[in-house]
Formats: sequence, structure tokens, C-alpha cells
Amino acid sequence: MSRRVLITGAYRGIGAACALAFAPTGARIALADIRKPDETAEAAARAGALETLALACDVSDEGAVAAVGEAVRENFGGLDIVVHCAGVIHEAPLLETPVADFDWVIAINLRGSFLVGKMALGLMEGTAEAPARLILIASDMAYYGRETFSPYVASKHGVLGLVRSWAKEFAPRVLVNAICPGPIDTEMLGAANMSAEWRAKELAIPLGRFGRPEEIGELALFLASPGGRYFTGQGVSSNGGSVMP
Repeated sequence: MSRRVLITGAYRGIGAACALAFAPTGARIALADIRKPDETAEAAARAGALETLALACDVSDEGAVAAVGEAVRENFGGLDIVVHCAGVIHEAPLLETPVADFDWVIAINLRGSFLVGKMALGLMEGTAEAPARLILIASDMAYYGRETFSPYVASKHGVLGLVRSWAKEFAPRVLVNAICPGPIDTEMLGAANMSAEWRAKELAIPLGRFGRPEEIGELALFLASPGGRYFTGQGVSSNGGSVMP
């Protein structure tokens, strides 16, 4: 039976890479982003997805997330796998960070994870023998912190809290994990979001390079595979050595 997958933040970057990782498995894939991800849906269909569904969604909006859940229910009947990638980053010294910027980051990264996770868990009917999978994207910064990124770090640390709580609440029928990427070569690391100084610091890791979005897609695919059946409540790091817990 074709697996039913939802990927958020699917317009580009890690979300789009996850869609292309799952497509060759013949999955039925719903793709959501604040910008309707039609191009990603078309690429996933070409790559082997049995069916694709492109949806516009602001993950911080409870009604918008509920609408995605209803569309998935109507088209797929439920969900087996969710990879929640939607997120934003913000760099500024604390004393120059307006409360509105903090609220924006928390609304998308943490509230969005709560809303998407709650909706998804309501649509998952996994069993102990064949558990569903919920994967949230956190960050290596959730472990080590970073000056001038405090709203982002707080939001991603909160994501790990959701993962650990839900892993216990929904075991064994749903496996809940986080991926904690290191520096990944996406638009998020661009000049509009991070200074040149911090981009340089991101490269000061043992592997000395940015990761590729497809490397995160491959990790998500593994966590959703039979090989990932003994992972739950974990923050799995694909980070080039930026953090070594």
C-alpha cells in the first residue's frame, strides 16, 4: 500500500528535498507551504510519487493548518508520515530584537510545529507493528545556543520538547523524532537572514562545508523506513560535526 506523506515547507530547500526523497517510493504526497508548492509537486510526480497535492498554508494559523488536515483526509484518508520542515530564522543582537520579531519566530517555528503535529497525530492510525512517523525539523543550535539568534534557538529547543513529550504520549503506534541539521545550503543561510560573519562561522566545523538539502531528505527517508523503527524521542543530527553530543 502506498504510504501517505505530508511535507511542510515544501516550496524549496529542505522541504522540497524531502519531497523528492520520498517520491521514488511511490508515496502519495501532500505538500504545504505559505507559497503553494506547485513546482515541487510537479517535480515529485515526475520522480515517481503516485499522487501529489499542493496546498498553501501558513503553519502559524490554526485554521489554515486545519484546512490542510481536511484536504489530506479527503484525498488520502489519513497520514502515515509527516515531515514538518516549515520554519524561519532571525539574527539580531538581543537588545536590538523587537518583541514582534520574537513572536514571529516563535509563531512559525514552535506554534507551527505544535499545530502541524497535533493535526497530523489526529490523522495517524499507526500500530506497534507498523508505526506512523512524525519528523520535525529542529536545529543543531538547539543544543549549543548561539549569540544573536536567541528567538530561533529558543524555538528549536521548544521543538525538541514537543518531540520528547509526544514520543512518550503516542508510543508505540507513532514514532516521533526530530532532525537537527547543521548548516545546510539553502536560502535560509543567505545574506538576507545571516551575516557574512556567521556564515563563515557555520563553515568552521570538522567537515568544513555546508550540508546539502538532499542529505536531510535522505535522513528523513531513513527515519520513516523499517531501519528507523527503533528511533523515537530523538534529535538526530546531520550536522557535519558541528555538535557532538
